Amino acid sequence: MSQTVDRALSILPLLAQGPADLGQVAERLGVHKSTALRLLRTLHEHGLVYRQQDQRYRLGARLFALAQEAVENLDVREIAHPHLVSLNEQIGHTVHLAVYEESEVLYIDKVESRYPVRMYSRIGKPVAITVAAVAKLLLADLPEPERRALAQKLDYPMYTSRSIPNAAAFLKELAVVREQGWATDLGGHEESINCIGAPIRGADGRVVAAMSVSAPNVVVTAEELLTLLPLVRRTADAISREYSGAVPDSKTVPPKEAP
Repeated sequence: MSQTVDRALSILPLLAQGPADLGQVAERLGVHKSTALRLLRTLHEHGLVYRQQDQRYRLGARLFALAQEAVENLDVREIAHPHLVSLNEQIGHTVHLAVYEESEVLYIDKVESRYPVRMYSRIGKPVAITVAAVAKLLLADLPEPERRALAQKLDYPMYTSRSIPNAAAFLKELAVVREQGWATDLGGHEESINCIGAPIRGADGRVVAAMSVSAPNVVVTAEELLTLLPLVRRTADAISREYSGAVPDSKTVPPKEAP
């Protein structure tokens, strides 16, 4: 039974490359045409493949409907939360999760630090969009015309001397973030708070959320916080794999690290 299921599922990535006839499917699976036909008929009955008039098979509409339904029902916060908690347990600093909605970047999850100093941030509260690391990650992934249009509409309050002052500087920063795949806020919102962040991506590679680790200078310096970037990026990658439904690789699961 498992071999039959495996063969049937192997047909789907083949057809994702384009329509194929019975002979091509049988050859790819290494089976007789009669076996390939039985598998294709079963998939056809469930709407997962469709037989065209030229007798070639392609992916069926039901498969796309299921994929869309699955995406709509994904809860990135639910998937990410255990990873955020695990990261917090390892490093002790505040961990945030944020998304971009209706021209705002909002915190949707937060795991508090284990030391007495607390950050003034709340779930559901918009972030300082021109300086926050999570905002840079989410906006850097927008198509360029949308990115430029948004940058021109934003205000650029100078929270500190390190805040981004204008649209040109903001777009330059987003270009850097887009290229390197991570972001920082080193005293841009509050002089005493530093933050590093990494993107969480869906199956199509687009950024669906961003996570960050923040800490005050009295606890850890900016340089010390930056040494945690590889761990933060591995955590974001682990969330991305789970969110996108990628096959887990035991080699890429980050081990527990000392703070």
